[in-house]
Amino acid sequence: MGRTATVATCALNQWALDFDGNLERILKSIEIAKRRGAKYRLGPELEICGYGCSDHYYESDTLLHSFQVLAKLLESPVTQDIICDVGMPVMHRNVRYNCRVIFLNRKILLIRPKMALANTGNYREMRWFTPWNRPRHVEEYFLPRMIQTITIQESVPFGDAVLATLDTCIGTEICEELWIPTSPHIEMGIDGVEIFTNSSASHHVLGKAHTRVELVNSATAKNGGIYVLANQKGCDGDRLYYDGCAMISVNGSTVAQGLQFSLDDVEVLVATLDLEDIRSYRAEISSRNLEASKVTPYCRIKVHFALSFSDDIRMPTSEPIQWQYHSLAEEISLGPACWLWDYLRRSKQGGFLLPLSGGVDSSATACIVYSMCHQVCCAVDSGNQNVLDDVRKLVNDVAYTPKQPQEFCGRVLTTCYMASENSSQETSNRAQSLAKEIGSYHINLNIDGAVKAIWGIFSAVTGQLPRYQVHGGSARENLALQNVQARIRMVLAYLFAQLSLWSRGMPGGLLVLGSSNVDESLRGYFTKYDCSSADINPIGGISKTDLRSFIQYCTENFHITSLKSVVSAPPTAELEPLKKGQVAQTDEEDMGMTYDELSVYGRLRKIAKAGPYTMFCKLITMWKMCAPREVASKVKHFFRTYSVNRHKMTTLTPSYHAANYSPDDNRFDLRPFLYNSAWSWQFRYIDEQVSKLESEDLKTKLEDVA
Repeated sequence: MGRTATVATCALNQWALDFDGNLERILKSIEIAKRRGAKYRLGPELEICGYGCSDHYYESDTLLHSFQVLAKLLESPVTQDIICDVGMPVMHRNVRYNCRVIFLNRKILLIRPKMALANTGNYREMRWFTPWNRPRHVEEYFLPRMIQTITIQESVPFGDAVLATLDTCIGTEICEELWIPTSPHIEMGIDGVEIFTNSSASHHVLGKAHTRVELVNSATAKNGGIYVLANQKGCDGDRLYYDGCAMISVNGSTVAQGLQFSLDDVEVLVATLDLEDIRSYRAEISSRNLEASKVTPYCRIKVHFALSFSDDIRMPTSEPIQWQYHSLAEEISLGPACWLWDYLRRSKQGGFLLPLSGGVDSSATACIVYSMCHQVCCAVDSGNQNVLDDVRKLVNDVAYTPKQPQEFCGRVLTTCYMASENSSQETSNRAQSLAKEIGSYHINLNIDGAVKAIWGIFSAVTGQLPRYQVHGGSARENLALQNVQARIRMVLAYLFAQLSLWSRGMPGGLLVLGSSNVDESLRGYFTKYDCSSADINPIGGISKTDLRSFIQYCTENFHITSLKSVVSAPPTAELEPLKKGQVAQTDEEDMGMTYDELSVYGRLRKIAKAGPYTMFCKLITMWKMCAPREVASKVKHFFRTYSVNRHKMTTLTPSYHAANYSPDDNRFDLRPFLYNSAWSWQFRYIDEQVSKLESEDLKTKLEDVA
């Protein structure tokens, strides 16, 4: 009687609608799992078509091609003698479901539809799929003829069932089902299911890995059992980065940990586990056993196959390990860099162009590209042929092998300092020094001629010449003059992105990188269609505070000494005239709030769902050093400026999603972009509460004096 089961889970870098590539990666993962002795292989959610197909799920082509890939998998000799669990959309009785298709030796054992759909934040599964709302119910699913000819099956079970092998029982969860209060693994475990599998498409958010790991370990800590989690990795076509972290847990302890960030397209985790450990663990949980005596049983699909060997007494089993987490700064260094690599290689462009101002935001973006180059070099050094092939296609040189991050950075990153008469020598020096240290191809240019030409056009038409406020102009003139500079930089960035490589006798074009942080986007502290209008933005979901921590990390770990002067300098747009050669304009003064305050507003507005009054109530206790009237003034100022600038979100450059208070318009943050910025009712109610609080404070003081 066998007692050790060997199972495999995967993290695959799938790409939406890339059926050829997705099939290749699935087959490779199965091959690796078999080679390492696994009898069960689990893959990510919707891995056949790629999770991010969005409205392509409506198309019959997506269903057709998914079944064509399934047919290839069923026919392949690679999939023989191992239970394969793959994800794809399936239509049953004219309803689309997000499903797992589980098969063995050219026979489909079960199609298990997802029961709890992800429908918050970035997820819209209810738009394309319907949840299976019939627990423990199984129906007959009639297979397409292309599958029938392979499996010699007319129909297969479809619904909420479990697999009973010769040695154990396996139950399925799909992504969101782990996160809900009534997770299926609870009832399945009570009914004797010993192995729980979860196929996920869980995206990266800073610090999210802790929650995911705790959920998996707690799933088996209370009930006993083995939990096997697969996850997608990489950028599959949009703003999200799926961060892997495949794992296997037993009785509340992790025994196998996958990488969170990696350039490997296929990662397979294998563990050998003692089934008797589960039975012993459950034996003394009397409360669980009492529940088991009255549970409604699941439909069990009998599978004449074992995950163990009959003679496995010498088989070593996987031991518990301590999960190794990345720091927040490490996550910023690794996640956006992997996302950039996927976007660059799949878009088939020649590299990136970054307007480098010498400030924290653009410097952080440059460091993320440098981190990407560092990871690429490490992957090539470790023998990753796929990465090397992508590098050679990127630089159009079949013999090239990157050796050092600085040298590779010179091939793929062009930085550009765009000076005006309002730029200081300090920021120019900082940009030049950083470019030299990371190895980017650096350009210095002056935009004054273009700016003055535009002023001249306006003056020729109107007979008026606007002036800066420090020269006696109005606020409207001052803002317009700043906007001209910012927008000229965007035009020049795209010009150099298209022709910079051409001018150097090299093929291809460059992707323009934006560098506006999440706080500035929330406040609307940027010019519409300026340098923030780029192709992609790796820091658009990261706060200024976190970027400063990341800069410090790069200083220490990449030994980029020029960053010390970057992080110590006050943030400035440098769009107004200098005073005696020194910067007079600062971001925080312009915004009327600090970046730390802005970060707090962002979390309260999105994560805590706070309107003006609720935000005022929360900040009264958070900011006890401020009087109620001062807190009210800060809250009102934020909401006025937020609502006035909300329209800018409609043009926001697609950004790496890294925070749950992202203001990304109509994708993650569904709010109007035309507001009554007076907020008359809301602000009046806040003022009433301020008066009441001040009266109470005055009364208390008088009583104390008496």
